[in-house]
Amino acid sequence: MIHHRMAAPRSNGLTAPVLQPGPLLAWLGIFAALLWAFWPTFRRLWGDWHGSGEYSVGGLVPIVALYLLWNDRAALGRLPRRPAWLAGLAIIAVAQAAMFFGLALLFESAERYGAILTAVGVIVLVTGRQFSWRIKWILAFLFLMVPLPGRVHNLISGPLQDIATRSAVVTLELLGTTVSREGNVMVLNENTRLAVAEACSGLRMLTAFIVVAYTLAYLVNRPGWQKAVVLFSSIPVAIACNTARLIVTAWLFLWTSSELAEAFFHDFAGLTMMPAAVFLLALELWLMNKIVVPEAADISPRRARRSEKRLPANAPA
Repeated sequence: MIHHRMAAPRSNGLTAPVLQPGPLLAWLGIFAALLWAFWPTFRRLWGDWHGSGEYSVGGLVPIVALYLLWNDRAALGRLPRRPAWLAGLAIIAVAQAAMFFGLALLFESAERYGAILTAVGVIVLVTGRQFSWRIKWILAFLFLMVPLPGRVHNLISGPLQDIATRSAVVTLELLGTTVSREGNVMVLNENTRLAVAEACSGLRMLTAFIVVAYTLAYLVNRPGWQKAVVLFSSIPVAIACNTARLIVTAWLFLWTSSELAEAFFHDFAGLTMMPAAVFLLALELWLMNKIVVPEAADISPRRARRSEKRLPANAPA
């Protein structure tokens, strides 16, 4: 009897990461256990996402975090995963202390941050230090799910409201519109009053732009300082976009009707500001790419090692 054996396929040394059902079930079990343990906290958080316009973007944070993990799946699949008991349990202990502090003093933000930190501690405990360090920026991104504490919210919202009013008044005057200011109320052409309410301060736009800038900075292959510039520039970009929205709204109040102006401010402008922010941040990256000349010293050791690995064995040094 003749047995025919098929030749084994040659391997090129590269293996694609395969998600085994065992680890997947373990992750689903951990997620279900955390969701059950912190269900009241996450339920109130869900209510804030849908009831507060300023922090509605928080509901997108876990979805974006999952996408960032999926985008890095090839590199993450090659990393070893060994439980880090000491580091994981230490983070979980700190998280539980923060939750106890929040429950004892009725400080809900501490309870929410403690829930997120508990999830981070579990991830560190299960995956180990090397894996969790590789996704550290994704783990830090998760904290953007939580609305700002009330005191911090008030410290930011008030100045943003004042900046929005001042910038709109100055720009309208430069464009030829007669404007006087009474607190946070703009008087247009001495007879049309337009109030810049707290909801018009731009805090909602700021939180959304920070999430967009964080995601963009994580995805682009740029030096760390350029990523930081993109992230922090989301603040002036948000202020500029909110000022533009107020200016167009003021013109619509003057030349059309208040109903059309309000519809523009809340509907159309809300949809167009996000693409405008993405365009401005992308333009910023393009400008930095044009004005910054890369030097050999700017190449990180990691990139240098990758370049060396790609060289053939007989390549000259």
